[in-house]
Amino acid sequence: MGKLSNIIPISDLRQDAANLLKRLQKSKDPLIITQRGRASAVIIGVDAYEESEHEKELLRLLVRGDREIETGQGYDLDTVLSEADTLLSNEPS
Repeated sequence: MGKLSNIIPISDLRQDAANLLKRLQKSKDPLIITQRGRASAVIIGVDAYEESEHEKELLRLLVRGDREIETGQGYDLDTVLSEADTLLSNEPS
């Protein structure tokens, strides 16, 4: 998952939140927050979050498509490719 430098105690988050937020904006790596020596939360930047949500939506569409194929439903290839082109053109850079 992450590098050791991406694991910080909650006390560091309290003391240096502004700099940690800047670090998240520059990196797509998650920041793991520990409390009492155990992982407690994960923080990611907005860009990384949006990219992750976009990827999850694409996976949901693929799963839905697989289910439609199994039940004999679905759309013709031209429609599917057109929708895929639209989704991919909206993909974050």
